[in-house]
Amino acid sequence: MYAQTPSRPTGFSIAGRPVDLAGLLLFVLLLAVSIPIFWLGFADLARAWATPEYSHGPLIPVISMYLFLRELRKAPLDTGGPVNRWPGIAIVAFGMAIAAFGNVVRIGDIVAYAFIIWVMGVVLVCFGWQRGKTHWAPVLHLIFMLPLPQAVYWQLSIFLQGISSELGVWFVKLAGVTVVLEGNIIDLGVYKLQVAEACSGLRYLFPILSFSYLFSILYRGPFWHKAVLLLSAAPLTVLMNSFRIGMIGVLVNYYGIEQAEGFLHFFEGWVIFLTCVGLLFGLAIALQRLTPNPKPLSEAIDLDMDRLGAMFSRILTIHPSKGLMAATVVTAAVSLGWFLTPKPDVTLPDRSPFMLFPREIDGRFASFESLTPSVAKVLGADDYVSATYSGQDEAPVNIFVAYYENQSEGSGIHSPEVCLPVGGWEVFSIDPYEVDMSNTVYGVFDVNRAVIQKGLSKQLVYYWFEQRGRRMTNDFHAKIMVLYDSWARGRMDGAMVRFVSPIIDGDEAAADLRMQEFMRHALQALPRYVPE
Repeated sequence: MYAQTPSRPTGFSIAGRPVDLAGLLLFVLLLAVSIPIFWLGFADLARAWATPEYSHGPLIPVISMYLFLRELRKAPLDTGGPVNRWPGIAIVAFGMAIAAFGNVVRIGDIVAYAFIIWVMGVVLVCFGWQRGKTHWAPVLHLIFMLPLPQAVYWQLSIFLQGISSELGVWFVKLAGVTVVLEGNIIDLGVYKLQVAEACSGLRYLFPILSFSYLFSILYRGPFWHKAVLLLSAAPLTVLMNSFRIGMIGVLVNYYGIEQAEGFLHFFEGWVIFLTCVGLLFGLAIALQRLTPNPKPLSEAIDLDMDRLGAMFSRILTIHPSKGLMAATVVTAAVSLGWFLTPKPDVTLPDRSPFMLFPREIDGRFASFESLTPSVAKVLGADDYVSATYSGQDEAPVNIFVAYYENQSEGSGIHSPEVCLPVGGWEVFSIDPYEVDMSNTVYGVFDVNRAVIQKGLSKQLVYYWFEQRGRRMTNDFHAKIMVLYDSWARGRMDGAMVRFVSPIIDGDEAAADLRMQEFMRHALQALPRYVPE
């Protein structure tokens, strides 16, 4: 707490309020010096907003500003009196520290999350702790503009795909259509529909969650009403997306595969989105009916736009407080320090491309496969090999390796648990399993051992994450080590390695022996393509 001397007026005013030129210039300077440290996060946001799942992102800051201006109407003018701004300075410094870390490890998502922390700190600096903390809701709303961490995104996507597939088939059966579900493939007999990642409902879930957050803030009613409106967004979206999948299945069954493609598929998506919005309004009306004195929806939702322009003009009356100066100095020191620091290059070790991968291993000859463009796009690998090695009177063994030069960008590495259900395979069991590859540089290490099943067919799967000399079975652990090696070694490359072989007559032990014998030979060649 400290006393301030009100700044002198500048001689002109906007909306009847004197403009404090010194405060305005200091605030603009604060914003300007933050750009270098947050640039990586802004660039990643722009790339994320170009995807369907996060295309709503540019609207989020606009909506947050609207929420902020609404709240500002209730706040008195800052007269430059005693205000505690130091908690805001501490939060600004904390946000800058996280942004610096995100830049060091070259992960824009971390920088973007740090930006929201920094924004909250700036609000607390400008308004002081007592008033600033009341503006948490508009700042928190900014979270909806950020992409989920990739590991979380893929786990959520596969979870929603499974639920949408099950419920979608249930809707198809309600229409009297015979249908079978294999993993995420809906088998209608003549046609098969794949419930792909794009059909998981995430592209509806994210904007609907943002809308329900806004809706709960604008809603005039008890807190539990607001909680119901906010928490209902996810189940409503999943249910309606499943209904969309079911309707597509019914239309395809009667009118052909064209019903699942092109404009109609896009149109059905927009219908589902608007229906979810309409259901939220209907839920708000129903909640109002439960109150002793129900209001019409026009009164229950606060959409008052009065004096928003005048509130925006209050930015021009910011006082050049010591707290604002301190926040500017802290931001400038970290941001400009990072800008002026020489950036170490990401080290890419020498490696051979997978097009040179051996055509013959242990007397088995390879049949190489190429991924479809849509699958390759989702995989996002810089190089990959998919080859099935067969020998005379021997069951085949498939090897698949996806190599990434920079695991902090693009779709990034993810577990085969995400991909297997898409092909109709169900994961029957999965456990860590130790293999002895002492004849190779890998030695003894753990893999994920999975048994997958589709119909009566079973396959044995070994997979792990090859991470710069480390073999890991957990994709989250692999992500964490990317952060460390980016800082300590300047390397962010890595790969996912997977071996698959059929289980014949239920004999898993024979499949284990076959797989491990082939691996002892294949892994002798792998370091040339996935360097340690």
